[in-house]
Amino acid sequence: MRIIHRILICLTVISALIVLLVTSTELAIYMDFQFYEKEYEKYHVLDDLDMEMKDVMSVTHEMMDYLHGKRDDLVVMTTVSGEEREFFNDREKQHMVDVKNMFLAGMRTRNAAAVILLVSLTVLIFLKAEWKILLAKWYMGITCGLLAVAIGLGYLFTRDFNKYFVKFHEIFFDNDLWLLDPDTDLMIRMLPEGFFADFTVRIGIFAATAVIGCFIISLFVWHREKKISNKQDLLIN
Repeated sequence: MRIIHRILICLTVISALIVLLVTSTELAIYMDFQFYEKEYEKYHVLDDLDMEMKDVMSVTHEMMDYLHGKRDDLVVMTTVSGEEREFFNDREKQHMVDVKNMFLAGMRTRNAAAVILLVSLTVLIFLKAEWKILLAKWYMGITCGLLAVAIGLGYLFTRDFNKYFVKFHEIFFDNDLWLLDPDTDLMIRMLPEGFFADFTVRIGIFAATAVIGCFIISLFVWHREKKISNKQDLLIN
């Protein structure tokens, strides 16, 4: 029975972390579009595109709706250099198909993890296991390992963001469509490397806040349950 409890606890914790990380990423991306405006101003995107902010933000909203599965294509008309035209060219559209598939795969993984989380937690409660103290203990242990990895990755990214940004694309994309040319591709002018570096930090802050917040809750639960367990042992003895 203990083996079953451990398997269920492990499933619960891993599923919870997947839900936290993917949801944090989604919130970082979609919660505040003023972040995009500030980034565009910071990197002088309007000058590089020869566009007005309202048009750039309109393209941004359409692009993010596409990635979220709320629109089927990226045929987005806008005004560039005073002329009406499509913002995304064919190469950019093909690359964004890959990005959209990655986004939606993340959402599906998060939803599946949420189901596993609910089922495994329900079974633990049904089995009357000491699920609170076990869950808190395992969450803290696995989170410590995860945070160590995150700190290591963060250090590497701060040392040479471009190098690991390229590695990320080489790992997650099986083509070279992500290699865009500023002379012909507007999207790379709208989203320069500095934008992605800042967004990586933003996602990291959101994810760390969620994970560490649950760590603190787990620590509180673990201490409380340990006190209750010790009192019960004293009463029995």
